[in-house]
Amino acid sequence: MAATDKAELIADILRRTRRAAVVGFSTDPAKAAQRVPLRMLRHGYEVVPVHPTVSEVVGLTAYPDLASVPGALDLVVVFRPPREADGVAAAAIAAAAGAVWLQLGITSEAARARCAAAGMDYVEDACVAIELDCLGLGPLS
Repeated sequence: MAATDKAELIADILRRTRRAAVVGFSTDPAKAAQRVPLRMLRHGYEVVPVHPTVSEVVGLTAYPDLASVPGALDLVVVFRPPREADGVAAAAIAAAAGAVWLQLGITSEAARARCAAAGMDYVEDACVAIELDCLGLGPLS
């Protein structure tokens, strides 16, 4: 995919997303895995934490896995190691999510191939917060 194609895909995903599950939403305020989802909230996205060991993160109901999240998901944002990305992609496909997004520093050939085979939009090695700033996207209307 060419750089402009990736930029266009990122812009399209961020503009159409309303509800996003964040797999690996951290309970630690010092981690990007909490700061980025909070930034998404401030931009007006509905954010659903997915965390296997807590029932709440920053006042939001957390779910142990994607299969437990009720309702439709436009986007699944992944803050997990690359070795877990393919499993998360499989769960996102099973949940009929609109897209999978692996955060900055996370890539997975297997997840990329799985999403491509399913016809699902896929972004890797990119930060949602940075991309929101680059696009100048303010709160959703």
